[in-house]
Amino acid sequence: MTTARSDRSGTRRRSRALEVQDEVKELIVRRRLSAGDPLPTESELVEELGVGRNAVREALKALQAVGIVDIRHGFGMFVGRMSLIGLVDELAFHGRITAGERTGHLGHLIEIREALESGLVQLLIEGPAEPDCGPVDEVLALMEAEAEAGMVSPETDKRFHDVLYHPLDNPLVGQLLGAFWDVYHQLREDLGEPDEPPHDVARKHRDIRNAVAAGDRAAAATAMRAHFAGVRARLARLRKAQPSD
Repeated sequence: MTTARSDRSGTRRRSRALEVQDEVKELIVRRRLSAGDPLPTESELVEELGVGRNAVREALKALQAVGIVDIRHGFGMFVGRMSLIGLVDELAFHGRITAGERTGHLGHLIEIREALESGLVQLLIEGPAEPDCGPVDEVLALMEAEAEAGMVSPETDKRFHDVLYHPLDNPLVGQLLGAFWDVYHQLREDLGEPDEPPHDVARKHRDIRNAVAAGDRAAAATAMRAHFAGVRARLARLRKAQPSD
């Protein structure tokens, strides 16, 4: 009987903490607070929400874990800034444990990223202004110098995509692509080394740049497919290497 009462009590506490999470989020929305704005103190939340301190603490910890609340010890609590760290960790974990499966998460993630970038280059071409390729050309010059030296660094590759889509002025694009990139970075040992020569890597990126600069939608789609052919080949090689049941 003691165990049953304890279980019910624990369930009630968890349920109340979930309710408090919703109440804190509603408070943020109601007061029209933005990322970085200060939140009421723990004591103020206890009084305002009419709940126990433990429920408030549990709720705040849970909200901190998903980035809604930013607790800075010695400074206070603030509305958190959007972060995809939790998503990255979860995708990387499930990508690793299903990497060799034909329907694994890593393969799905690659498909989603390719679809996203294929659409983004079309948005660049359809934009009201002609894309400024100057910043992209600077990254390409570095990429081609690295290719000449024998290897295109992952940092330069990532920088190309960041700079390419910068004219879209959409901060979520950078965050989403950054999340995909972080997952690939965590899984790079599972995927193995790229099969493509460094010069081919640089050329494929330049093909994307040239298609966007020319406003050639068909060429941009072709260049993007070619760009992702390398990672698809690495994934296929990984699947082939997995022992069959």
